[in-house]
Amino acid sequence: MIDLHCHILPGLDDGACDLETSLEMARMAVSEGITAIACTSHILPGLYPNTAAKLLAATDHLRNALHQSDIALDLVCGADAHMDVQFTQKLSRREIPTIADSRYVLVEPPYHVAPIRMEQFFFEILLAGYVSILTHPERLRWISEQYSIFERLSRHGVWMQITAGSLTGRFGREPRYWAERMIDEGRVHVLATDAHDTRHRPPDLSKGFEAAARRVGEREATHMVLTRPRGVLENEPPSNLPLPVGLQNKALQDMA
Repeated sequence: MIDLHCHILPGLDDGACDLETSLEMARMAVSEGITAIACTSHILPGLYPNTAAKLLAATDHLRNALHQSDIALDLVCGADAHMDVQFTQKLSRREIPTIADSRYVLVEPPYHVAPIRMEQFFFEILLAGYVSILTHPERLRWISEQYSIFERLSRHGVWMQITAGSLTGRFGREPRYWAERMIDEGRVHVLATDAHDTRHRPPDLSKGFEAAARRVGEREATHMVLTRPRGVLENEPPSNLPLPVGLQNKALQDMA
């Protein structure tokens, strides 16, 4: 499996607090069956003012530490970049790193309030030649009031990334409901850990994979944790990768 959203870099945000925590998270990831991780620290002006250069250097440093510790885990650089009025310009100036220097970029919306002109925001990113991966929509406080936004975005080229822990109930009933609903409706492209530590938010992708497989089958669950993530790392265009399959589509496939 490949984890496209993980706060494993030490000391850069609210994720791993030190190198030892990063190494332990890496060991846990390997035991889960994860072979590669995108290091996606927050970029949030005023709170986590990380830069592409800083994140790339930190990824290289951790990669060397993994090698010295004999931990067989591949790392690529990315970012969990929060929505910003200059987001597209920062992408073009390479101030926000895409995942593995590909066309794919993680984008985190505000947690408490729906942003204005959200659809226009993502359309501008698409016009600039990038594919947005919208992070953990199921955990946003306002999803129940604005779910139609995610329906439209998922139909128009924006990828949806669900947190594995949401499917296992780690974040409560509401996130689990929305995660299951989006998977059932065929709106989820990627399942990732969004891991921050070794105890409260560990890199527990395997249980999320199993939960997804119970709903839409092992083939589609594999696409969420391997096929599409591998395509991201290889910078494949979305048209070359399988579209999400929900319950209705799966039933039709099973009948064929």
